[in-house]
Amino acid sequence: MIVKSALPIVRTLIVAVLCLVAVEAVAQTKKTPASQAEIHLSFAPLVKKVAPAVVNIYTQRIVRSRSGTHLFDDPFFRRFFGEEFGLGLDSPKRKQQNSLGSGVIVDPNGLIVTNRHVIEGADEIRVVLHDRREFDAEAVATDDKTDLAILRVRVDGNHLPFAEIADSDELEVGDLVLAIGNPFGVGQTVTSGIVSALARTGVGLSDLGAFIQTDAAINPGNSGGALVAMDGRLVGINTAIFSKSGGSHGIGFAIPSNMVNAVVRGIVQTGKLVRPWLGAAGQSVTQDIANSLGLERPFGVLVNAVHPGGAAAKAGIGVGEVVLAVNGYEVNDPNALAHRIAVLPVGDVVVLRVWRNNSTRAVKLELAAAPETPVRNETVLSGKQPLAGALIANMSPALAEEIGADPFLSGIIIVDIRRGTPAERLRFQPGDLITAVNDIDVESVRELVAVLERPANRWRVSIIRDGAPRNLIINR
Repeated sequence: MIVKSALPIVRTLIVAVLCLVAVEAVAQTKKTPASQAEIHLSFAPLVKKVAPAVVNIYTQRIVRSRSGTHLFDDPFFRRFFGEEFGLGLDSPKRKQQNSLGSGVIVDPNGLIVTNRHVIEGADEIRVVLHDRREFDAEAVATDDKTDLAILRVRVDGNHLPFAEIADSDELEVGDLVLAIGNPFGVGQTVTSGIVSALARTGVGLSDLGAFIQTDAAINPGNSGGALVAMDGRLVGINTAIFSKSGGSHGIGFAIPSNMVNAVVRGIVQTGKLVRPWLGAAGQSVTQDIANSLGLERPFGVLVNAVHPGGAAAKAGIGVGEVVLAVNGYEVNDPNALAHRIAVLPVGDVVVLRVWRNNSTRAVKLELAAAPETPVRNETVLSGKQPLAGALIANMSPALAEEIGADPFLSGIIIVDIRRGTPAERLRFQPGDLITAVNDIDVESVRELVAVLERPANRWRVSIIRDGAPRNLIINR
């Protein structure tokens, strides 16, 4: 018989025995390292393989600034007192600006991939290799839609170390990755992390963004550097971080290697980047839309516009249908759909999974470039009229893809404006869509030129800017 005063001691002994049993069970599931190699597990062999292919990029550009008083920047004073009135106090001075970033050699003959924003506006580009060799580089191509740039250095027959480009679709959330770059200009640095998310869209970094998110430490200067998988192959180009302080907060974004490969392939094979064009536009599927269409969950892109000259129309895809997947990969928003199409080559046959009438169907379509219809007929306007100095063209899907405009627009678009011309002084802008002059509708460059040749004492130019109609009235 156990007395009451002994019960606490008994409970303590039972708990102690149970703890010993638990500790023994845990000890049996864990093993001590079986060899010297297991004790010294390291990323060092992987880094030695990849690091020579990652370069530091230094750029320079010359900007002009004014010293002294800024009073004479005022057009009013320049008009009445002349350009020389400032007596040299505000004469322009040349100033050198430097920036830095990273890049990855992807071809032994000297082809380097980096971010467009790393070299934007640069007058000189200098590349420094891992072994401290230096080269002058030229920009072969830049791509605003992906924020990628292709550089080339002359190697005079020598082969450079390069990184093999992997299939980024093989990545999974939780995979280990390394980020290699030149943060803050301190020199080549390696950080490790995991893949936090895939196909991350809606972060506002580029038009064709479906990014790899990682928690590997990425800082300013890492832009254009390598994101590497554990097999030593390139899975992404580090491009941006989410930060309120400018430093790493564990949220970094990389352009997937499949997009990198598509850009490199296009540049190398054709000399310029030509992407396939689906010819359809749409919106994300919300829960309400999914309920109304009979979908089990909200995903896919609801098609709300189809261009008659695009691949979608030729394959029979119509307004009201939902594109659920591209070659088996689900898409959740228009950016993800555009990304999936953009990584494929022109001429490839793609399979879309489409929802229509409460059932899915597989649709095969051949990818083609955006059509050059109508012919752009680029023309610089001249004469005594308000649009003199504007470079105009007939709008087509191909031109829209080049300049980042809406490919479903038609009419006459201002492509560029010459400095010091009436069009510039009257504040017309590239991207303005001209719809009418003096209340006469115009639909082509030829029609617009004919209308502008008619003399007038008063001009009324109707345009569409940023989706909103505007009328500019100019009196001679």
